Amino acid sequence: MKLTVTTFLTLDGVYQGPGGTEEDTSGGFAHGGWVTPFYEDTMAAFVSDWFSRADAFLLGRHTHDIFAAHWPKVTDPDDPVASGLNSLPKYVASRTVSTSDWKGVSFLSGDVVSAVRALKEQPGRELQVHGSGELLQTLIEHDLVDEFRLWLYPVVLGQGRKLFRDGTLKAFEHVETRTTATGVNVLVMRPKGTPDFATFELV
Repeated sequence: MKLTVTTFLTLDGVYQGPGGTEEDTSGGFAHGGWVTPFYEDTMAAFVSDWFSRADAFLLGRHTHDIFAAHWPKVTDPDDPVASGLNSLPKYVASRTVSTSDWKGVSFLSGDVVSAVRALKEQPGRELQVHGSGELLQTLIEHDLVDEFRLWLYPVVLGQGRKLFRDGTLKAFEHVETRTTATGVNVLVMRPKGTPDFATFELV
């Protein structure tokens, strides 16, 4: 399976607390809920398209807790997000939790890197990661992500955890750009090694 990552980001690279004011206040973060004002139909269409390609999900423990408290209650069979999340296998990386009331959840409690590599070897289309910012740091560090779908929102927060932390050195191949009606740019990119460097020469 191809491992794909979907993440909401501010222009200054913050991923923390996009969906609600109390979603993640760790580190004194006080600006949660910055995605919600931009939600509209084109965003929903993009999300539905990508969820339809999933054969399994890989989640961090915090994202699992948020999803498990909401999505099992959504029983509309025509909701592509709920249908996917509630019916497909979900693998959760956690050192502290090993049980879930959400159907289809398995926990990865050992070597997460080895476990994810094994999952990628299984047949299927996409192993999708949504949210899961702390887990993403491990996936990025070990070059396990095949495709990033980065939703860039026209806001700057000046505070919060960032997806690409200091010391990260990566180059990307552009695949696609989508834009929502509220001005959110979605960059689809695949990692391709490290950046090249050169100096402009005056002619």
